Amino acid sequence: MISIELDFSANSPQVVLRQSAKATPLPALWLRARSYDPGQRDTVTGQRLMNPHQLPTDLALTAASWNANRTQLHLAFSDGFAGDFDPQELISGTTISEECPEPQPWTSDLAPQPVYAWGELAQDAVLHRALRDFITRGFLLVHGSPTQADSILEVAKRFGYVRDTNFGAFFEVYSRPGSNDLAYRPVPLGPHTDNPYRDPVPGIQILLCLQNETSGGLSTLVDSLAVAAQVRAEDPEGFALLSRVPVRFEYRDGDKAHLVAVTPLIELDGQGHMTGVHYSPRLDDIPLMSEADTRRYHAARKRLGQLFEDPRYELRFRLDPGWFMMFDNNRVLHGRTEFNPAEGHRQLQGCYIDRDGPRSSYRVLSRRFGA
Repeated sequence: MISIELDFSANSPQVVLRQSAKATPLPALWLRARSYDPGQRDTVTGQRLMNPHQLPTDLALTAASWNANRTQLHLAFSDGFAGDFDPQELISGTTISEECPEPQPWTSDLAPQPVYAWGELAQDAVLHRALRDFITRGFLLVHGSPTQADSILEVAKRFGYVRDTNFGAFFEVYSRPGSNDLAYRPVPLGPHTDNPYRDPVPGIQILLCLQNETSGGLSTLVDSLAVAAQVRAEDPEGFALLSRVPVRFEYRDGDKAHLVAVTPLIELDGQGHMTGVHYSPRLDDIPLMSEADTRRYHAARKRLGQLFEDPRYELRFRLDPGWFMMFDNNRVLHGRTEFNPAEGHRQLQGCYIDRDGPRSSYRVLSRRFGA
């Protein structure tokens, strides 16, 4: 049970967060910044009308009291401001959260897989479930989608906003001799991150099958969170190196594009939690290090690469016309087995959207459905 209490035992009143036997005083500066008084925040946007960065460093609470039914706190501060505070809002504010479900790592035995019918995603309740699956698992598989010349854009707009790149709003994936990327050849592609040479890296990729007349070209997905957890358990120091050592990724396309990004192979968020990887052995260069550090780094990277290609972590499936896979490009690595163009035509459409689109939609729909 978590509650808000008032403590008058000190020289000035304190607001205390009580959780079982633990009592945490809430600082006056923290409380003052959380005011939702109409004079302090815009009632429509929730954006502050005052600058909390300019508050006095020695700000103190001068008075505190409950209203009659203990649903509101009235607090007064040494800068002269006084207002009402919602205790439930204060409790919620004590935890920094994106208000999205936590990721759930998976391996090849994942069941059930997050599979949906395109037509059903027009229903917001179904879309809400699909978005939750996407946030927790990092990917969706959808069948029955349209397969016209630019259908990928219609599909993408259901989840977010299309991000244009030097490849255009969307790109076509089929065998083209002499093309500017191995994705456009019939060769196998190991698990990788798309476009790690961009800053920021495209957050989400959608690949929609228009035609597939080949027996090969099976699609693969691997969850980097599950793989990296194993690396971390085996070699904590190696994991730390992979999350700290900068790697240079580069892409050149004649006089059309020259893209470079420098970032560690393992991506951590501001709280130190792993969110994904930048992994593409075709494109990376490590910095010059000592012989010992180079070998230590290489051993950790080699183990990571071995596990990425371990069948225990891989989902493998065929994309038929109307099927698409949408995956978190930072978290879920994708690949493809070899195929023979002489068997027939294999054509996918692909595009990118930013990571925040599905998360924003999930929060909006969660308020509607009370999640």
